[in-house]
Amino acid sequence: MHVTPVVWVVTLTVLTLVLVFDVRHMMKHPHEPSMKECGLAITGFVSAAILFGIGIGLFARPLPESKHSSWDYAIEFFSGYLTEYSLSIDNLFVFIIILGSMSVPRKYQQFALMCGIILALIFRGIFILVGAAIIEAAAWVFFIFGAFLLYTGIKLVIDYRKHDDEEKDESDNAVMRWIKRVVPSTPEYHDTHFSVKIDGKRLFTPLFFVIVTLGTVDIMFALDSIPAIFGLTQEPYLVFTANFFALMGLRQLYFLLGNLLKRLIYLSLGLAFILCFIAVKLVLHALHHYHVVAFEVPTMLSLAVIVVTIGITAAASLIKTKHDGKDEGAVAA
Repeated sequence: MHVTPVVWVVTLTVLTLVLVFDVRHMMKHPHEPSMKECGLAITGFVSAAILFGIGIGLFARPLPESKHSSWDYAIEFFSGYLTEYSLSIDNLFVFIIILGSMSVPRKYQQFALMCGIILALIFRGIFILVGAAIIEAAAWVFFIFGAFLLYTGIKLVIDYRKHDDEEKDESDNAVMRWIKRVVPSTPEYHDTHFSVKIDGKRLFTPLFFVIVTLGTVDIMFALDSIPAIFGLTQEPYLVFTANFFALMGLRQLYFLLGNLLKRLIYLSLGLAFILCFIAVKLVLHALHHYHVVAFEVPTMLSLAVIVVTIGITAAASLIKTKHDGKDEGAVAA
């Protein structure tokens, strides 16, 4: 896919302006968003992603040696977007635990989530650049990506089977414990400030520690998501934009679907299947590159598998939790 420097500059400029406007607004007006506000924001970001994908199909310019059409790139974008969005929704469970365990006031949670999203974009941008360079230099890295995704998928299944026994507190990771020991702090929140001066001494607020926690967790999330999307498209432009659209609107989804998220009990299993499917796709791609096999998984099949898996997972989760709710009500009666 031919992406000129001008396209990159225009894209990054527009996306940066969106982020700056959003952050400035939240810093001036920290609040818990209403359901209407959340619904409008999510609708806007999802619609923008759909329009962007259609734009890729209409205006993308394949390289002369490429066998791809512009609509193949559009399908790759939508596949990557849906996968990253699903992984991001799964990550919301961890955000709920972090913000709850650190007792973040509701009116500051939106700002904290936005800072976490910006950090996620920075970390993923770095991983995308590194991943693209490695892939360009050596196709065998797909074997490593495939093995890592297979491990991640299996780990999701194992974590799902034991999640009732223990709920890991991500806010108490090693990095966080070390920072709390060495950084002078105050226990009170001071609006959206990360630090304040008290009696001439600079002290960091709890919001600073919340952002550090979200940042360290974002790094772990990026290690899962970047190999996954590179299994669907090797175009850095599509990888980055799919990540951006998947992350934007995530904080509104946190407030809008906070209770519903707990009902998506099979989401981890669905994601595990998707990651394992992408792992197989990566290995087949590498084997095809080295002329070991003649078959590669078509991009349309990848999109179909992702859409069907997400749909079945969501439907099964909602049916199961609704049925369990009726059973609990019957017992209580």
